[in-house]
Amino acid sequence: MSTYVYILFTMFLNFLYTSCDIAEDWQLSFQDPATHTVEGMIFFHDYLLIFIVAIGIFVFYFLYRILIQFNHLTYHAAEKFTHSSLLEILWTILPAVVLIFIAVPSFTLLYSLDELIDPEVTLKVVGHQWYWSYEYTDLLEARISTQNGFSVDSYILSTTDLLEDMAPLRLLEVDHKILLPSNKHIRLLVTSADVLHSWAVPSFGVKIDACPGRLSQGSLFIKREGIFYGQCSEICGVNHGFMPIAIRVVAPDIYEDGLRYVYPDII
Repeated sequence: MSTYVYILFTMFLNFLYTSCDIAEDWQLSFQDPATHTVEGMIFFHDYLLIFIVAIGIFVFYFLYRILIQFNHLTYHAAEKFTHSSLLEILWTILPAVVLIFIAVPSFTLLYSLDELIDPEVTLKVVGHQWYWSYEYTDLLEARISTQNGFSVDSYILSTTDLLEDMAPLRLLEVDHKILLPSNKHIRLLVTSADVLHSWAVPSFGVKIDACPGRLSQGSLFIKREGIFYGQCSEICGVNHGFMPIAIRVVAPDIYEDGLRYVYPDII
């Protein structure tokens, strides 16, 4: 009994105070936002809960009243009426008003997701069975002397490599973490070399499908530094669960020096 109480208590605490850039045990709420996009999603989620709770209370209250008041024991004579003009007007207008209040912030959030403001860094993501390739093209101030940028492959770390590198996160750690700057507009170009994949990082609010022969576009503006994890979110074959995404976000002033340090053999 105490075990179940502990589990429920842990779930409740995680629901209120989840603080992470990866998924945690018994987590019910969102991961910590690292972009304005996720902050908008969390606000819209909480905003919708107001309507959901209000409508739920309203509906269940009327169901309760109907079950208690209108039955063969308490109400013997049925009312004989065909319609009520006032009631029909109300149940037409009120849902429309609710939908308007929901639609306005919804469309605002949707349009903000597609907004792309003069990107300073471009990262091309290519999905393979079963790893990711990343191509750096536009770099800050173009001080790195590469003709057309450079590319790097990112594979999942095996259990042996996890022990050697003291990496704590099984199925999420990779051999090459992608380096990105904070507080800079970043353009994402996502495609696939074989089958459908999906590049998804919850803390960024990003989930972009990688389709063969098609180049999908997204944008990022990362507000804080840290290490962020994601995974492929489209079933792409037998090793679909072994395509993690790991991104290290650093300050803009050390971003290019960081690239030289992380990829000394390429740059």
